[in-house]
Amino acid sequence: MATKARGKIVRRLGTNLFGNPKYDRLLKRKSNPPGSDKMRKIRKKESEYGRQMIEKQKLRFCYGMSERQFQNLFFKARAMKGVTGDNMLSLLERRLDNVVYRLGMANTRPQARQLVSHGHVLVSGRRVNIPSAVVKAGDVISVRERNASKMMVRASLSKHDRPLPAWLSVSVDDVSGKIERLPVRSDIPTVANEQLVIEYYAK
Repeated sequence: MATKARGKIVRRLGTNLFGNPKYDRLLKRKSNPPGSDKMRKIRKKESEYGRQMIEKQKLRFCYGMSERQFQNLFFKARAMKGVTGDNMLSLLERRLDNVVYRLGMANTRPQARQLVSHGHVLVSGRRVNIPSAVVKAGDVISVRERNASKMMVRASLSKHDRPLPAWLSVSVDDVSGKIERLPVRSDIPTVANEQLVIEYYAK
């Protein structure tokens, strides 16, 4: 997705979904959504369905998923035991590309997705190049023994200043991280109102 397109999404949804500080600066400069004044007035009169769709889009764009991928993940969460919204957020957080991002091995989720899809990431010693792969408790995330890969990830880890989630641990020296336990709702930053997402799919 192009930077310009991401900027429009950030402005339209009113929140920085991509973890890049430049979008915080963009929102400060241009707090209104893109489009004409007439379109902005229309948006202010959004229906309940419109609000539900916006919350769904926030999660979908944040985690970089297609419509079908997100829908399939939702139905998987609904089929699991427990609270559907909590299950959905846990599955989103456990995506391999998101875990690489949360560990600080990449500066953004798109960068993490590229790292995984190019085959640089190992899960418990096995190369996995599917960004949507779901990790489990005890998995160790590391980088292939290539100098360029190691240097790139080590540089990212050294600059990492985001809080490390309690369900993850990281070793900068070994350039690796571990899934200490599965994430619970209180571990997951609020990006969208998941209840509205559930209501969206309940229709």
